Amino acid sequence: MRLNQLRLKNFRQHADTTVDFDTGLTGIIGPNGSGKTTILEGIAWALYGMPAARGTREGIRSLRAPARAGVKVELDFDLAGHRYRVVRSLSSAELYLDGAPAPIANSLSGVTDLLRRRLGMSQQEFFNTYFTGQKELSVMAAMGPAERAQFLSRVLGYERLRGAQVLVRDRRNVIRGEAQGMESAMPESDVVARLLAESTARSADAEARARDALKRLKKANAVVSDLEPKWAAAQKDREAMQALTAELRLRESQEGSLLKDAKRLEEELAEIADARKEVAQIKSELSVHKDLESQLHEMQALAAQEGRRAALNENRRQIVGELAQLHQRAASLASDASLVETKEREREETRKEQQELENRITELRTEWARDRQEAETKRQDFLAQHDELKKQREKIADLGPDGPCPICTRPLSDHFREVLDDIDGRMHEIVVNGRYYAKRLDQLKAIPEPLAALEAKARDLRAVVEERTKAVTAAKLRAQESQQVAADITARDKRLAVIIAEVEIIPSGYHVTRHAELRHRHEQFAPLAARSARLGALTEREPQVKAQTTQVRKDLAAARKLIASLGKQQSASRFSEAGFAALHADFDAASTAFNAAKLDGAVVEKDLEAARAARAVAEQSRVELERMQQRLRLLNTDRRLHDELDRAYSDMRADLNQHLRPEISELASGFLAQLTDGRYSELELDDDYNVVVLEDGIPKPVISGGEEDLANLVLRLAISQMIAERAGQAFSLLVLDEVFGSLDEARRHNVVELLRRLHDRFEQVVVITHIESVREGLDRVLTVRYDDEAGTTRVIQEAGPLAIDSVDVASPDAYAVAMGGAD
Repeated sequence: MRLNQLRLKNFRQHADTTVDFDTGLTGIIGPNGSGKTTILEGIAWALYGMPAARGTREGIRSLRAPARAGVKVELDFDLAGHRYRVVRSLSSAELYLDGAPAPIANSLSGVTDLLRRRLGMSQQEFFNTYFTGQKELSVMAAMGPAERAQFLSRVLGYERLRGAQVLVRDRRNVIRGEAQGMESAMPESDVVARLLAESTARSADAEARARDALKRLKKANAVVSDLEPKWAAAQKDREAMQALTAELRLRESQEGSLLKDAKRLEEELAEIADARKEVAQIKSELSVHKDLESQLHEMQALAAQEGRRAALNENRRQIVGELAQLHQRAASLASDASLVETKEREREETRKEQQELENRITELRTEWARDRQEAETKRQDFLAQHDELKKQREKIADLGPDGPCPICTRPLSDHFREVLDDIDGRMHEIVVNGRYYAKRLDQLKAIPEPLAALEAKARDLRAVVEERTKAVTAAKLRAQESQQVAADITARDKRLAVIIAEVEIIPSGYHVTRHAELRHRHEQFAPLAARSARLGALTEREPQVKAQTTQVRKDLAAARKLIASLGKQQSASRFSEAGFAALHADFDAASTAFNAAKLDGAVVEKDLEAARAARAVAEQSRVELERMQQRLRLLNTDRRLHDELDRAYSDMRADLNQHLRPEISELASGFLAQLTDGRYSELELDDDYNVVVLEDGIPKPVISGGEEDLANLVLRLAISQMIAERAGQAFSLLVLDEVFGSLDEARRHNVVELLRRLHDRFEQVVVITHIESVREGLDRVLTVRYDDEAGTTRVIQEAGPLAIDSVDVASPDAYAVAMGGAD
């Protein structure tokens, strides 16, 4: 992997910083807290996202950035013959390949996953390979033997074997549990064999009984088949005899009915003859009744007209009375037509005055509410500022002079008291302002006097408007009522004229006494008329009754002839009721025997089905037993396989650990020899993974702190090279963060020289340090400074003393070029 360029925008202390990387040895130099390590954090965040950043999402954005300013990191690097450019923000990410205009991945997770696959390393593996910090150099020294072995296995990727072994053991436990459960649920083989034998014997017995039942059924069926035609013929003969007897009884009953009808018709003819004589006697009296009925009808018509005349006269009297009342009401409603307009004009003038007053009240109330809200807002702002300053002061006071500045994060030192005094002064000023606005709020609680006076006047005007609105409404209602009274008078005049015209055309001549006399005489003749009507209807039926009498006599003769014929047929029949009963008994006995045989056959058939079902269940149990036995054999085989895998993983891990120490020792020895100019040529890891430095082949019992750091450094380089080789990547990039802490000046120089001599192994080496003296041995230098006034970090890129061309940072133009576009 080779870094080309990094740009940080609003990323922690960096507002807009661009860093160009080149081959060789590059130093990032600056005081503590200036933002050196943030450059490396930006590289990691671009590749792996939030998991590679310190803190939370909220802590990444620069404190001096505008409210809506975006956070963006852009990294350009080469990997495996291709050039990549990744652009990442808090909510998006894009990855470009070989300068293409369209990204090959454009989501947070998509970019992270693709880069992880291309690098061939997880985030932890990536940092274990390319990045080395001062704390990491001594991490193995603080561990026990087992912890050191586990640490090396983890950073080199061997720990995945332990994970695989855990999975193997988990699977073996599942297999063992399944086998134990199957063994407990598996039926015994002798029980299955016994059930199979019993069900076979039961099935054979049921089949024998079924054959016997079939023989009995066939024999009974033969008897029934022999009797069935005879029984059917006997039933047919009996049905014919029963039908003949029923027909004979029907005809005899019909003969009786016809005799009764003939007698009834003869009596009705005699009654008709008597009625004819009586009608002739009352004929003269009925002529007088018809004339009387005509006169009564005419008088009833006159009575109806007289009733209509009385109803019309009553309506006439009512309408005359209503007209008198309407004329009286119309006279009382007469008034000046301009009264409504006058009342409306007075009301509108009052309304206009009221609206102007309401507008003024609204303005005053808005000003009052605005003043209260402004005072409340100011007071709350001062309270919040006071609480924030109070918490900040308590935090600074607790941390003391060695605590970091809340703005630049550098130690306060001599400025501690000055910062506290500044915060106290600001808090006092906030308290004074807060008290002023609290008093202002108390003053604004009551309604201002001008506003109260205007509101009282507005209430009076609203009462006047309401009274004048009522007067306008009353005037309009009187005008509407006057129009309605005039319309009612016109309608009733028209109705009165119609009634008078209808009364004049009604005929006269009705006499109450005459009407009553005619009704009385008509009622006296009513029974005689009714009697005449009944007798007339009876005489009119004489032709019909004579025709019915003739037809009844014919039907009676035919019925008597049919009765004689049916009697002869009944006498000639050969049907015997005794023979029918004997045949019926024989057939019932045969049918009973057949049904019994059929029932026995059904019972035997059910027993046979049950026996066969039991046989099938037993057979299924045998098959299931064989299947479970086969499954148990497979599970046992699988369990033995996982036992072997468990042992194999343990042996493999032991072998890897056995070969791990010599390989690391060999690589670390090469680095140590170059670093110490051959003084120490060999480094070993003993059985407890302790670092042992050999001098002329003899273990050195005591080494200095600087020598211990060198030993840890070369051990870390050896581990990084092994990780890179196993990931299939060239170990071309090395980043060392504050590794000169305990080294003296000579050792620092040796480390720098070692890194320069390892150029064939490491194409790019980046050294982060606050020690200025190492600047002279570097190819190029990135000077990092924190600008207190701007609140941001500035990065100056310049060539190192060993570079061919140096940048004159004293020149403004050269300084701008060295900045690379950074603020």
